[in-house]
Amino acid sequence: MVDDWVYGLGSSNPKALAASLMEVATALIESDVPMLGNLNVGLADGGMPVTIPWRDNAGMSHGVHHLLSRGMAPDFAIIMKPWNWVYHEEPGMGWFKIQVKGTMGYAGVPRGTPGFRSSIMPAATVILELEQWLIDYRRKIGPATFIHGWIGGVRSGWPERPSFPSAVTEIFFDVRINPRTSPGEVKAQFEEFMRTLATRYPDIACDWEMYGSAPGGTTDPANWIIQSARRAWEHVEGRAYSRPDPLGGQTDGAALRRLGVPTARIGWPWPAEGSPLPIAEGLGGMGATYIPDLMPCLEKILFACIDTLMRPRSELGL
Repeated sequence: MVDDWVYGLGSSNPKALAASLMEVATALIESDVPMLGNLNVGLADGGMPVTIPWRDNAGMSHGVHHLLSRGMAPDFAIIMKPWNWVYHEEPGMGWFKIQVKGTMGYAGVPRGTPGFRSSIMPAATVILELEQWLIDYRRKIGPATFIHGWIGGVRSGWPERPSFPSAVTEIFFDVRINPRTSPGEVKAQFEEFMRTLATRYPDIACDWEMYGSAPGGTTDPANWIIQSARRAWEHVEGRAYSRPDPLGGQTDGAALRRLGVPTARIGWPWPAEGSPLPIAEGLGGMGATYIPDLMPCLEKILFACIDTLMRPRSELGL
């Protein structure tokens, strides 16, 4: 800690939110608020957009699925994640792999040798074409969203055997999916891109597959929990709620909404500004938390909890 700053791996996201939500629950309990409903705090594993085969394929919101299939069946949910707005929806995602095919090679073989075809050099062309497709995909959706995609990895050959060019070069990428678009629709759009690519570059041999998908999730903005969260935002901020910044991140909120739980996402300013120590590059503010930034967010969550839990179900549209 440095003054009101906390540094460390994930100190902002997810550790700050886990600790903060426990304090929200503790405050409600200690204040003896006469709640008519129940407040549950759920901390689920596997919320990251990853899949870990050696941990039973943890990731892709598998912890939330576990919770909701084992008795945690709330009427509403609030999740706490970065950005100081109230979000009623979040995108999904699709994971794709392209395999660019060639033949196994050897560094001692001269270029032009009959029967040898590099997989790596054509992959460079595919990467450039794919990057342009991702940019065009973003433009088609329009300026009101951050739905987009990024090439996340390239795999080919062996660092300990650079003398042997690989017969296959693999390209991995993530496409974020609008909550009103299915993974199947995005898959069809990408298939059209691959057909066009094959026509333009007949000498490049490729296979591809969609190996991961998670639909987006949305809650009706008129739903009680969204409106309550927005009232909380206005109460704490002291101003009228306005259109939130576009959002491209994928969280457990999308899974909760898909599973039928109306969900509001409430957050805090991120990344934090004014840090006395350097903030890491890349994901940046994930490892730096400014505690005073969290407090208004917690007040909003407390407001929404009290606003909801002190009313009979008939007033909540249930």
